[in-house]
Amino acid sequence: MRPAALDWSVENCTLARAMAILGERWTLVVLREVFSGVRRFDDMRVRTGIPRQVLANRLATLVQAGVLRREPYREPGSRVRHEYRLTEKGLDLWPVLVAVLGWGDRYLADPDGSPLSVGHRDCGAEVQVELRCADGHQVTDPRDVIPRPGPGARRRVG
Repeated sequence: MRPAALDWSVENCTLARAMAILGERWTLVVLREVFSGVRRFDDMRVRTGIPRQVLANRLATLVQAGVLRREPYREPGSRVRHEYRLTEKGLDLWPVLVAVLGWGDRYLADPDGSPLSVGHRDCGAEVQVELRCADGHQVTDPRDVIPRPGPGARRRVG
């Protein structure tokens, strides 16, 4: 049986557009650092080992995409430099990072467990991502989710 998805164009796919920004190997690592409070270029480079030019390119892409913003700072006796802060658009990526972390913890962690944990500031409990439909039902089985054309879907031509 032919999949119905073949009838629909993917030219304006928002998942593909998101991955054009987020899909490079180091992008989520850079975002992890900024979410963890590491905002300065040299600190990121030392902590992650990302090559200088790669880090510069990643940061420039995230700034251009509106995920991060540059904020100037000056250490006494030094030139003006910039640190990187999350924008609203960047903060909205937090559930994505928590979901990827959860997947990595489940399948890729060392025997001792994950080196990173995320907790709720108010109560300290572990934070997890869960799926819910618009009517509020928790979705626990991926087989209970069906991809379907959205309001911006276009029929394939040809």
